[in-house]
Amino acid sequence: MITVERIFGAALTMVPILLSLSVHEFAHARTALAFGDPTARSRGRCTLNPLAHLDPMGTLAMFLIGFGWARPVPVNPANLSPRRLGDIAVSAAGPLSNLAIAAVCGLILHLLAAAGPTIDQSRGAPLAAIDLAVFVLMYMIFINLALMAFNLLPLFPLDGHHIGRELLPWHRQEPYMRWQIQYGRWVLLGALFLPRLMGPAGASLDILGWYYDRAVFPLLDVILSDRAVALVADVVGKFRGFTPLFR
Repeated sequence: MITVERIFGAALTMVPILLSLSVHEFAHARTALAFGDPTARSRGRCTLNPLAHLDPMGTLAMFLIGFGWARPVPVNPANLSPRRLGDIAVSAAGPLSNLAIAAVCGLILHLLAAAGPTIDQSRGAPLAAIDLAVFVLMYMIFINLALMAFNLLPLFPLDGHHIGRELLPWHRQEPYMRWQIQYGRWVLLGALFLPRLMGPAGASLDILGWYYDRAVFPLLDVILSDRAVALVADVVGKFRGFTPLFR
């Protein structure tokens, strides 16, 4: 049932997603410019303004199914110098920007947790400002680590397939790209939706879940201190019912 609390929770989770996607795409554009390709800047993509990066269908999908995407940044590899290093750097810049956001949010959470008694005194309402801040910071950490891991998958059209191409010898790149363009997106869609469509029987096919367990959660252990984990656990209880993330 749609309630004010659910709408509030959805808005609270969409803002970090839109911000994270915008930083991700800006990182691609700015790195391409640094390596000599002005294509993204000429098309107004070298900005942190979310409106410049949003894809209408991707944004709608975020609100409807909780999964979406931004418009890819246009890059002309012929302008990059050096070309191979430039292509790897441009492709890696987006995921690395997400890792940087997660690390900064983790540091802020640690500082908030270290302030302990001061924070406790500030909590008067069920959802005080500090609780909102902790929730948003934790969600920013999780969504950015997930974006980083997802985009590093070596499948078209994700960033990882560009990196994989540039790590291959020249004579292997063309057949690699033919396979990626023909099959990459279908392998990705299958990995995303097939385990869910099969219900409990699809658990053994959840390759992405297996990958996330080994890519995202070890980084969470590094980024979050014990104090920060305790603070987050306390706040999460207050958000049950306010967002679909915690039911």
